[in-house]
Amino acid sequence: MSALITRRRLVLAGAALLAPGMTTQRAEAADDTALRVRPLLPRPLRLVVAYPPGGVSATLAHVLAEELAGPLGVQVIVDYRAGDGGSVAMGMIARAAPDGTTLVFSAITPLTVRPLVGAVTYDPLRDIAPVAGVMHTPLLLVGTPALPYDTLADTLRHARAHPGQLRWASSGIATTGHLVMEQVSRASGTRIVHVPYKGGGQQISDALGGQFELLSTNVSEMQLRAIAAGQFKPLAVGAPARLPVLPDVPTFAELGFAQANLSSLFGVFAPGGTPVALLSVLNRAINTAVTSATFQQRLAVTDNLPATDTREAFVARIRADFDANRAMLRAAPLRAP
Repeated sequence: MSALITRRRLVLAGAALLAPGMTTQRAEAADDTALRVRPLLPRPLRLVVAYPPGGVSATLAHVLAEELAGPLGVQVIVDYRAGDGGSVAMGMIARAAPDGTTLVFSAITPLTVRPLVGAVTYDPLRDIAPVAGVMHTPLLLVGTPALPYDTLADTLRHARAHPGQLRWASSGIATTGHLVMEQVSRASGTRIVHVPYKGGGQQISDALGGQFELLSTNVSEMQLRAIAAGQFKPLAVGAPARLPVLPDVPTFAELGFAQANLSSLFGVFAPGGTPVALLSVLNRAINTAVTSATFQQRLAVTDNLPATDTREAFVARIRADFDANRAMLRAAPLRAP
């Protein structure tokens, strides 16, 4: 497929999304305006994953890349820039050229939580352009082989009797797993040691080795396999309801920790300053990829849910979460290094 044909397809798609009722003459004018701004996707797209290989986000990023290649008509290359709960990747995208060829796949917490608890290298509301939601991911709390208890209630009783003895790992500072730990610790009057990881497979490997007692991270195939093998003890889930794959595991809300009943929203982000017409084209392509049969099947394997929506709705959700988290952290501060 030639670059000219590819750009023509992208511009027409963007015009159709932005103004469905536009006349043919006005659509062609919008096409010409978009093309004058800059060529759309002049080279392969680089999809940067904000977490290391081995986790559910990395697995689904590869599936997303494969499904995006068709609608966009370009090669999509997956790269990894893990660190600091996703803020390393966000800092990188904030400095990238706003031409649509470099995007980040990440949870929204590097925008809605991390900047509220410590210094970051980007302005979350100015330097990053949300493109599209991808998936809602439940959070799962498990006990590792180092934990001698089978329930969260027994675990917290031990934590109250032995302050600072239990270790609780998450995918990093100011991630959803970290927030859940803080909420449970405060509500139960316990002092638990936080062990932050960069995310991905390393924390699962260390958990299986019993290097800490508790792990809260996004539900993944590796966790579910470890539970089935009796290596992990599922204690609670952060989700609106119990997971069909773990029907006997209560939600945090059921256990009396409504504020800790959190799940993760993942999406795709572009550099601030990316043209709106291009963002709209990318939003449409991502929605098409997420609703494909292949991607839907991969979501279902780990009880994830699709999060497709308009770009405007995704932007509004991020702003609302930022404002809500700012109010929450003013009442109960959480600080990162």
